[in-house]
Amino acid sequence: MVDVLTPAQRHHNMGRIKGKDTKPEMLIRRGLHARGLRFRLHDRSLPGSPDLVFPKYRAAVFVHGCFWHFHGCALSKLPTTRQDFWQTKLTTNAQRDRKAIEALGIDGWRVLVIWECAVRGPQRWSINALLDQATSFIQVPSLRLLEIAAKQDNP
Repeated sequence: MVDVLTPAQRHHNMGRIKGKDTKPEMLIRRGLHARGLRFRLHDRSLPGSPDLVFPKYRAAVFVHGCFWHFHGCALSKLPTTRQDFWQTKLTTNAQRDRKAIEALGIDGWRVLVIWECAVRGPQRWSINALLDQATSFIQVPSLRLLEIAAKQDNP
C-alpha cells in the first residue's frame, strides 16, 4: 500500500505524537488521583522514567502505546513502508523497556505496565475495572510485575 501523505506531511504528523500526557495516560492519572492515590510524574531519576511513581508503595506505572512499544496487538501493526527501519526502531524500544523494568525490579520497585489496547480499542477494559486492577496492584505488595492489556476473548 502506498503512503497517501507526502514525506513532509508524514514527518509533520509523526513529530506531533506526544511522549507524555497522552490520552490513555491522562485517563489513568485522573482515575488513580480520584481514588486518593498520590504520585510523581515522569521521575527521571528512575530507569525508564516511569509515567507515574508511587514512592509510598514503591510502585512505578508505565502507560505504553502499543505501536511505539511494539506490543504485538491489533493496535501495533508494523508500517508497510520502510519495514526494516521500523522493525529495528520498535524492537529497540521494546528492549529498552524490558531493561528499564528489570532495573526497577532490581532496585526493589514493583512495576505495572498498562497497554494502550487496555484503554482503547474493541477489547478494552471498562475504566472502572482497569482502575480497580491498577489500584489493587499499587496498594497490595504481593506482585512484582503486572501487565494489563486488552481483554482476551474466551472461546
